[in-house]
Amino acid sequence: MDGKAIIFSAPSGAGKTTIVHSLLDRIPGLRFSISATTRKMRPAEINGRDYYFLSVPDFKLKLETGELLEWEEVYTDTFYGTLKSEVDRIWSEGNHVIFDVDVKGGKKLKKIFGDKALSIFVKVRGEEVLRERLKMRNTESIEALNQRVNKAAIEMKEEIHFDKVVLNEDLDRAIDEAEKLVKEFIK
Repeated sequence: MDGKAIIFSAPSGAGKTTIVHSLLDRIPGLRFSISATTRKMRPAEINGRDYYFLSVPDFKLKLETGELLEWEEVYTDTFYGTLKSEVDRIWSEGNHVIFDVDVKGGKKLKKIFGDKALSIFVKVRGEEVLRERLKMRNTESIEALNQRVNKAAIEMKEEIHFDKVVLNEDLDRAIDEAEKLVKEFIK
C-alpha cells in the first residue's frame, strides 16, 4: 500500500465524474477505482469499466465477507461500495488510486486512508444548477430526480469535511484546478 488515494465526492450532477475522467487522461500513474453498485446500468455503461454491477444479494455477500472498504445504501436497495480488491490491484501495479464516490463514501475513505488521501469536494452554486444538469442527463424519472436533488441539498453542507473544494461553474477551469491539486498532492 505505497500509493496515494485521491477522493472526489459531490452531489449527483456536480460534475465529479467528468472531472475524474479528465484527470485520468492528464495525470500519469493515476488509476480509477471502479465502484460496485446494485443500481441499473445506464445506456453506454459497461460492467467492469464504469461500475461492477451486482445484484443486491451479491453485494450483501461481499459486505458480509469483508470485501468492501466502504459502502452505502444510497436509496432503498441501491447500494454503492468500494471493493478492497480494486484498491489493492491499483496499488500493487505501482499507481495512485482515484475515487469517484458519494459524499458519505468520500468521508469514510478519507477516514480509512488518512494522510495518504486527498479528499476533494466538487460543488456548484445551488440546487437549481444540479436539477438542470440532472434533467439534461435524461436518465432519471421525475421521482428519482427529486430524490437526488433532495439528497444533494443535504450533501452540499458537507464540503467542510473535505481537504479541498473545487467550484464547478466553468468545467475547464474546474478540471485545471483539480489537476493542480492532485499533482501537488502526489509529488
